[in-house]
Amino acid sequence: MALVNVSGVGTGRDEESGEDVIVVFVAHKVPRGDLRPEDTVPDTLEGIPVRVLAMDEP
Repeated sequence: MALVNVSGVGTGRDEESGEDVIVVFVAHKVPRGDLRPEDTVPDTLEGIPVRVLAMDEP
């Protein structure tokens, strides 16, 4: 995924729902309103939920 701030992509399981998700790793989270539309991580990819995980979060 060639987007600004994205450092990797993987798969995982949502901790709350238990459903399979795509995990997008970013250096740090940026408010959606501060990103250009073409740099925004989508909420789903091919019907699979996407979760963004910031590498700078504990």
